[in-house]
Amino acid sequence: MNTAGYLSRIGLPDLLNAPTSADNLRALHIAHIEKVSYEALEIWLGRTTTVDPLESAERIIRGRGGYCYHLNGAFSELLRTLGYDVTRHVGGVQNRGAEPGITANHLVLTVRGLPSEDNPGGEWLVDLGLGDALHEPLPLIAGTYRQGPFEYGLRPSEVAPGGWRFEHDPSGSFQGMDFDPAPTDMSAFVDMHRHLTTSPTSGFVRTATVVRRDAYGVDIVRGLVLSRIGGKALSVTLDNARDYFAALADIFLLSLDDVSAQEKEKLWRKLFDAHEAWLAGDPS
Repeated sequence: MNTAGYLSRIGLPDLLNAPTSADNLRALHIAHIEKVSYEALEIWLGRTTTVDPLESAERIIRGRGGYCYHLNGAFSELLRTLGYDVTRHVGGVQNRGAEPGITANHLVLTVRGLPSEDNPGGEWLVDLGLGDALHEPLPLIAGTYRQGPFEYGLRPSEVAPGGWRFEHDPSGSFQGMDFDPAPTDMSAFVDMHRHLTTSPTSGFVRTATVVRRDAYGVDIVRGLVLSRIGGKALSVTLDNARDYFAALADIFLLSLDDVSAQEKEKLWRKLFDAHEAWLAGDPS
C-alpha cells in the first residue's frame, strides 16, 4: 500500500510515523469520513470492482470512494500499516422494516489496545461504511452516543452471541447493524458483493447514491435529489448534468478525474432516465 499517498489523500501526511493512540485513530476516522465519500458510482459506470482492500485503497488514493467493503477494507489495511490492532467482522445492516441478522452485507472494524479516559478498555467500533452514520469511532461500551444531529445506541447483539448491535438515529437511512465477534477475512464478502453490485434488487443498482458525513450532519444525493440532514436542511433536484457533476465535485469531493467525458455523458443519461422513471412511479 502507498501509505504516504493514502495519508495525503485524507489530509494527514504527518501521521505517517505517529504513535498509535485513541486520539490519532479518531483523527484518521474523521479525516477519512469527511474527505472520502460513500459511493457506488462504479456500478452505474459499468465498471467491475472487487473487495480486495489494496484495489480499494488505490481507487481511494486516485480520488474516488466506495461502499463498506471498499472503505472499511482499505482503511483496515491503512491502520495495520500504521501499527493499529484492527480486526474485520461480518456484519448485517438492518433496513427499516426488515429483520436483523448477520447477512454479510456489511464489513465492520474494531480496533483494540487504545485506552482513553472515556474508554479504559481500549476497544473501539470503527466504521466508515455506514453512509450517513458514524463520524468518529465509538467506544465498544454499551450506551447512547451523540454525534452531530444523530443519536446512536450500542448494546450487545441479540442475533450474534458475543457480538454487538449498533442502533441508528430515527432520522437515519437504516434501522441498525449487528456484527459477529469473530475475526474474518475479505473472502466472507465476495458473494454478497457480487449480489450488491449486479442484482436488480440491490439498492446500489436501483439508485445511484453518494453520501458524505461531516461533524454537523450529512449530505446525500440519491439519483438526482440532493438533500442535507443537519444544520440548514435542504432538498433540491439536480436537473442538469452541469449541476449534478458540480455537486459531486463541490459537496462530495468527487471530481471524477478518472471518468471520461463520454462516460460522464452516458452516466448522466442513465441517471436522468432512472429519475424520470421514478417520477412516473415505475417500481423497477
